Amino acid sequence: MNVKKFTAATSRDALRKVREALGPDAVILSNRPVDGVVEILALDNDDVASLASPAIEEPQAPSFAAFDNDFDPEPVFTRAPAPAPRAAAAPARLDPFAGQPYVERRAAPVAEPEVPPTYVNRRAPAPEATVDMAAMTQMMSAAIAQAKESAAVEMSGMMNEIRAMRGLMETQLAELSWNATAQREPQKAAVLRELLAAGFSATLARYLIDKMPATKDAAEALRWIKTVLARNLTTIANEDDLLNRGGVFALVGPTGVGKTTTTAKLAARCVMRHGPDKLALITTDAYRIGGHEQLRIYGKILGVMVHSVKDEADLRIALKELKNKHTVLIDTIGMSQRDQMVTEQVAMLSESGADVKRLLCLNATSTNETLNEVVRAYQGSGLAGCIMTKLDEAASIGNVLDVVIRQKLNLHYISNGQRVPEDLHLADRAMLIDRAFRNTRNSAAQFGDADLPLMMAAAAADRSLREVHLG
Repeated sequence: MNVKKFTAATSRDALRKVREALGPDAVILSNRPVDGVVEILALDNDDVASLASPAIEEPQAPSFAAFDNDFDPEPVFTRAPAPAPRAAAAPARLDPFAGQPYVERRAAPVAEPEVPPTYVNRRAPAPEATVDMAAMTQMMSAAIAQAKESAAVEMSGMMNEIRAMRGLMETQLAELSWNATAQREPQKAAVLRELLAAGFSATLARYLIDKMPATKDAAEALRWIKTVLARNLTTIANEDDLLNRGGVFALVGPTGVGKTTTTAKLAARCVMRHGPDKLALITTDAYRIGGHEQLRIYGKILGVMVHSVKDEADLRIALKELKNKHTVLIDTIGMSQRDQMVTEQVAMLSESGADVKRLLCLNATSTNETLNEVVRAYQGSGLAGCIMTKLDEAASIGNVLDVVIRQKLNLHYISNGQRVPEDLHLADRAMLIDRAFRNTRNSAAQFGDADLPLMMAAAAADRSLREVHLG
C-alpha cells in the first residue's frame, strides 16, 4: 500500500495535485490543515482494489414478512418480485444471522406468466378528512360578531370625537356671538347679570336674553323678563278645588325637606274646612327615629288617627279601609334622590290600588343642579304638583323657580316657617318673581364681563330647556 502526502496553500491546490499524481479515482484518506497549509493523504485506486477480499455473493435478506406477517414496515412502497422459474433450485446461502447455510423457509413460488413489475402500496389508505360544518359555522359566526363589535367600538369612538369637536365649535361660536351682542346691546348684559344673581340658570337666562325684544332701556328689558317668568310660572288660583275635591295625596321628597311639617299644615287646613272625621293620615316613615311619633303628635292635636304602613301590601289595605274618607294625606319616608329605593317608593304609590297624587317638596335652599336631580328622580309617571319649602331660609329663590318653570311643575303652596298651620301659603306668582329679583345688586357684581361669554357658551350646549311661552 503506497500512501502519498500532498500539501498546498489551499484545499483546491492540494486536490489538484492529488488528481495530477493519482488520477481522478484516487481515494482521499485525510484532509487537515497543518502549520498554515493543507495536508491531504491519498491512495491510488488500484492499491485499494488489491486490499479488498474476493467478492462473495451476499444472499438477499429475507423479507420481514417471512417472519412476521403482521408487521408492516416503512417506507411503504416496495417493488413486487418477479416470479421465479418452477425448476430453479434455491441456492445455498449464508444465514445473515449465524453465518451458516440455511434452507429458504418460504415455499418455492409457483411459476406464473411473467407480468410487468408493479409497485404495491402496502400502507393502508388514510381516512378522508371530514369537515365539521357546525364547528366551521360557529367559528365564522364568532369572527363576524367580533368584527361587528370592533366596528361598533370604532364607530362609537369616532362619534364621540365628532361630538367633542362640535361642542368645541359651538362653544367658541357662542362666545363670539355673545361678545358681539354685548357690544351692540349693553342692556342685555345688565339684564343677564340680574338673572344670574337671582339664581336663575344660565340656560334659561340665555334663552330669555335671545328672545328679548330690542330696547335701549335696561329697566324696560327687566320688566319684560319678569312678565315672561310670571307667565310661565304655573300655580293654583285657589285651594278650594284642592280641598273640596279631596282624594289621596302623598308628599314626597328628600330627607329634611320638611314633608312631615308640611303634611301637618295641610291636615290642619283640611280639618278646618271639613272636620277631623273626613281626614286620614298615613305615614311610611317607620325607619327614622321619632318620624312616626312626630306625625302622631300632630294627629292627636287635630283629632285625626294616624296609620303606619311598611310596604305596598300594608298601604293597599290601609287605603281600602280609608276609602270613605274625603282626604287622605300620606307622609312618605325621605331618601336621597340618588337612592335606588326612590324608584321603589314611586312604584309603591303608583300601584297602591288608589289614585295617589304625588306632591314634591322642593327645598328653596338647594342648588339648581340638586333640584333638577330631585325632580328627575321623583317624577316617575308624573307629578300632581310641588310645594316650595324653607322659603324663609333661602337667600335667593330663582333656583327653585327656574326648576319649576323649566320642568313645567304646578306650584301649589310655599312654606316659610315651622308654625302649623300659619306658615303655609298659596303660591303668588307676582310676589315670588319680585322676591327673586330683590336685593340682587350686590350679587350681580360678582359676574364680570369676562365671565359672561363663558357662561353663555356653556348654556348654549344645554338643550334641556323646554318650551317657554313668551307671549
